[in-house]
Amino acid sequence: MEHGGWLTGSLIYLAAAVLAVPLAKKLGLGSIIGYLAAGIAIGPWGLRLVTDPQDMLHFAEFGVVLMLFLVGLELEPRRLWSLRKPIFGWGSVQLFGSTVLLLAVGVAAGVTWQIALVAALGLAMSSTAIGLGVLAERNLMATTGGQSLLSVALLQDIAAIPILALVPLLAASTGQSDGNAWLGALKAVGVIATIVLGGRLLLRPALRWIARSDTPEIFTAASLLLVVATAALMQAVGLSMALGAFLAGVLLAESEYRRELETDIEPFKGLLLGLFFIAVGMSIDFMVVMKQPFLIAGMVLAFLALKAAVLWGMGRAMPLPKPERPVFIILLAQGGEFGFVVFQTAAQAGVIDAPTSSLLVAAVAISMLLTPLLLVAADKWWIPLLAQHKQLQMEEIHEPQHAPVIIAGFGRYGQIVGRLIFANGIAATVLDHDAEQVEGVRRFGWPAFYGDATRLDLMRTAGADKAHVLVIAIDDVEQSLKVADMAREHFPHLHIVARARNVTHYYGLRERGVTLIERETLDSALMSGRSVLELLGWQPHQARNLALRFRKHSIELLEEMRLHQENEDQLIAVAKQGRQQLEQLWAKEREEAQTRKRTGSWNPDASTTPGEGITP
Repeated sequence: MEHGGWLTGSLIYLAAAVLAVPLAKKLGLGSIIGYLAAGIAIGPWGLRLVTDPQDMLHFAEFGVVLMLFLVGLELEPRRLWSLRKPIFGWGSVQLFGSTVLLLAVGVAAGVTWQIALVAALGLAMSSTAIGLGVLAERNLMATTGGQSLLSVALLQDIAAIPILALVPLLAASTGQSDGNAWLGALKAVGVIATIVLGGRLLLRPALRWIARSDTPEIFTAASLLLVVATAALMQAVGLSMALGAFLAGVLLAESEYRRELETDIEPFKGLLLGLFFIAVGMSIDFMVVMKQPFLIAGMVLAFLALKAAVLWGMGRAMPLPKPERPVFIILLAQGGEFGFVVFQTAAQAGVIDAPTSSLLVAAVAISMLLTPLLLVAADKWWIPLLAQHKQLQMEEIHEPQHAPVIIAGFGRYGQIVGRLIFANGIAATVLDHDAEQVEGVRRFGWPAFYGDATRLDLMRTAGADKAHVLVIAIDDVEQSLKVADMAREHFPHLHIVARARNVTHYYGLRERGVTLIERETLDSALMSGRSVLELLGWQPHQARNLALRFRKHSIELLEEMRLHQENEDQLIAVAKQGRQQLEQLWAKEREEAQTRKRTGSWNPDASTTPGEGITP
């Protein structure tokens, strides 16, 4: 942009996005290809409204950083730890498998091994922005395929650290190793340790102090400052900004401010990601493409095919449902924004020359442009073919349903509800967004439909307009809350019966006006507690009464604590007080029971007080 300030630039970018994205969505191409097309249209090879896309690309990369921070907020440390095997297992298979194949092809084509290795490492990476953006747009993050793609993407972000350290060592102009490599590695470890320890000890108290100021705009500023500071710290020692933001998000995943952080950052993330895709469209050097169109086409097809071959083998070996494999393969077969960084670093270090770097950058950018088109083609031909081959009717509901009950989510929890309902002659429409789960329950004769219960059109087809009860039994907390929001807004007549995975989930449902909520582990834990009391000598009826009383007390205490969610000190005080009151009450009842027993007025059959087994 040659003769305009930030106001003119903002006008150009926003106008291009507002015009191109709705048009692309209307044509069924998705928002990402709309952004890419907008970038091509206003870039150096379109209307030339912007002539230097690199500045915008560097700025808009922060959208990827914000996206990884939000992804981290969704992954509690325990859940992230549970993903360690797919991250370092299947993630390594994809990265190293693709790199080895691409390196072999490059060397076989007569390229020096240094250049071939740099090209292989850069092309083996995938676009985190497009991959996670498509998962969010299609609401696939909670599926098996979505979690598998996230695991591979995280490994690639982790691998960015050693890859960037390796590139300068490949410089053909020197035969000695870089003496600063070990120092850089120590700095990397130190920065990561600082983020982890600082996040554990300082972040939550700092956010609590800022929140007490009751100034929403300052909390928004603090949210952005947290992400910017973490990214800057990582970048200062040559690490991935996105990885640093992800770590900060994970450390705050269990924070009481998680929801507010998500709300504050989400709009910035969406806008900056859109700018990032526009900048990618602008950065495609069509002069390089026009000079060597067949070479570029061959490079794109070759590296897409080689990566797809690795991913196809992974898809068969992983517990990945067949209908989810096309999206998994396409999103990881493309090149990624990190490839731009690798090729730029290699060119600066003298490993590759400028023309080679331009060819590789063009190949990556074109692959990113082709990805949304390949997804559209997969939706029309590949995925239906897999569903037909599997002899599964995986299409969503196409005929109106009229059952009085709708069950959203048919896993281990929803199936128990469904069995009770069906056993009493009540019809129910069952929806589940996991293709593997739908396949499994259909084998046992359950009439389950494959679909997303957060979609308004699908819920109308499922009969939500006339149904009486909606059972929300979805595993994923965010999806569960979205269904509750949608039902409250569009189907206020529905009685909602919901499953809560934990206390936070319970509070989220209560904030939405849902009252019929059951925590999934409460009753089973109480049954175990009853068994323990009986084994220690309590009478069965006494153990039962105590469990019922404890259940009532627990729910009442939870409701009281709900009023103090934003004040951790008060929350802890209320919890301690409630526990102490119950313990003191039952201790007093035990003393009274012992007194009645000594005076001869004790009736064990009528007693409902904490019992007469082994003294606790």
